[in-house]
Amino acid sequence: MGNREMTPANWAIKGELFLNCSCEMFCPCVVSLGAHPPTEGHCHAWMAIAIDEGNFEGEDLSGLNVGLLVDIPGRMGEGNWRVGAYVDERASEAAYNGLLQIFSGAAGGTTGLFSMLVSEIIGAERAPVEIIRDGKKRAIKIGRKISGEIEMIEGASPDHPVMISNSKYWMGPDIIAAVGLKSKVRDYGRVWDFGGKSAEICPIDWKGAA
Repeated sequence: MGNREMTPANWAIKGELFLNCSCEMFCPCVVSLGAHPPTEGHCHAWMAIAIDEGNFEGEDLSGLNVGLLVDIPGRMGEGNWRVGAYVDERASEAAYNGLLQIFSGAAGGTTGLFSMLVSEIIGAERAPVEIIRDGKKRAIKIGRKISGEIEMIEGASPDHPVMISNSKYWMGPDIIAAVGLKSKVRDYGRVWDFGGKSAEICPIDWKGAA
C-alpha cells in the first residue's frame, strides 16, 4: 500500500459506516466538510465499515467488515492522515487486495480523495473485525486493538434520532449523530479513549470511477 497512485477500478459498496472520534459533541468536520478544526485541534478516530453489498472488479465483497484507525494532525481537509487498516479475515485474497485499493484511495471513485489526504499507511492486516448493529447501538471489536461502542442520540421523536440530512459530506448525505459509550484503541503506539466523545453513523453507497 505504499504506492497509492490512482488506478480507477470498477467497484461498489453499499452498507454503513460508523465512527467514534476525539471531538467533543458534535464533530465539526461533518458540517464544515473538513474545513473547521477538530475540537481538540487534532482528530483521532476509529471507523467501522459494514459492507452489505459490494464488489471489486467482479470479486464479491458482500458481508465483509473493515476497520480503520485514523490519526489526523489538524483539519480533516488539510490531509497528512495516518491510517491503519484492518480487513475482515474472511476476505479472499482478491477481496482483501481490492479493499486495500478502495480504502487507500488508489481505486478512485468515492474514496479517491484518500489518495491525497492519506500521507502514510501505518499498517494493513487481516483481522477478526466484528461489527454489531443492534437498534440504536453500534459496536466494533478487533481483538485487543479496537473495542468501541456508540449509541444514537435520541431526537424529539423517539423513533427518529438526531441527524443531519442532505449534506455534501464525503461519506454520504445523511449522518446520524451518536456518542461514544465504551471506546478504546490500543495499536500502533496509539492509546486512545473516546467514551463520551463524538460519534456518527452514515449509510453509504459508494462507487468507483471506472
